[in-house]
Amino acid sequence: MNIDNGRVRQMWHLLEPLHAVLYYAPEVFEEVRTLGYDTDERWPSYFALRAAPLGAPGSRQVASAFYSFSPRMVAEHIPAAWDVAAPDKVVEARTRGVDRAYRTLIGERTGSADLAEAAALARRAAEAARTEGRPLAAANAALPWPQEPHLVLWQAATILREHRGDGHLAALLTAGLDSVEALVSFAAIGAAPAEVFASRGWSEHEWAAARERLVARGLLDADGTATDAGHALRSEVERRTEELAAAPWQALGAEDTARLVELLGPLWLEIIGTGMLPRETTLGIGKV
Repeated sequence: MNIDNGRVRQMWHLLEPLHAVLYYAPEVFEEVRTLGYDTDERWPSYFALRAAPLGAPGSRQVASAFYSFSPRMVAEHIPAAWDVAAPDKVVEARTRGVDRAYRTLIGERTGSADLAEAAALARRAAEAARTEGRPLAAANAALPWPQEPHLVLWQAATILREHRGDGHLAALLTAGLDSVEALVSFAAIGAAPAEVFASRGWSEHEWAAARERLVARGLLDADGTATDAGHALRSEVERRTEELAAAPWQALGAEDTARLVELLGPLWLEIIGTGMLPRETTLGIGKV
C-alpha cells in the first residue's frame, strides 16, 4: 500500500526532534567535553558527532555529505576533530549522552511499553531503508543496535532522518541547486530568515553571487524573493524528497505507520516542550 507524501513528511517532523537531541542536550555536551571537545560553541562537537559514523572522513568528504555548509567552515573542524578523539570514541560518547538526555527528557517513559512498541516499529522502518548512494544513512545503519528501547528509537530516528536528508541532497542536485543556492532559494520562499542560514558559514559575497545566479535563472526577483518559478522548483524538490523518503514507511505499512504516529506524539510534545531545540532552523519545519 502506498504512503502519501503528507504522511512521509509527518514522520520526518515527528522524528527530527528525537534525533536532534544529539546536538543540543547538555548531557551530550558533557560527554564530548570529557573527550576534549570545546563545547562553548556548538560546531566543534556537531561536526564530530554527526560525522563520526563515517569513520575518520576528511573535510571534503564531510562538506559533500553535509552539503549546506561552506567547505571553509567544515575545514575549521574536520579533520582536526579526529585529533581530539577517535570516531569510535565519539560514537560511544554520543550514545552515552543520548541515553542520559532521554532519561532526563522523557523520564518514566523510557521504560514504558509504549516506548518499546514505538522503538520496535521505528526500527522496522529503519531496517527497511535502502542506503545505496546515501552515505550518512548507510554509516548510521552500519552501527550495532543498542539494547535499550529508547536508544533503539533514537538510532532508528537517526537512520531515517539521514536517509531522508541524503535523498533531499539528490533532489537538490537534480534541481541544479548547489550548496549555497539551496540555502538562498530556501530562504527566498520563507523557510527561515537569511540570518539563520548564516550559520552555514557562507560569506556575504558567496550568498550574493548565488542570489545573482538564481535571478539569472528566473527563480528569484532582484530583491531576493522567490518568483513563481522559484516556488515551483522548491515545491518539486520537497515532493521528490518525500518520494525518496517513502520506502521505509511503505515497508512498515499504513496501519503500523499510523500507530507509530500515535505513539510518537507524546514524546514529540515532551521534547519540543522543553524549549531545548531552537524555534527556527535551516530545515524549514513548519514553514514549508
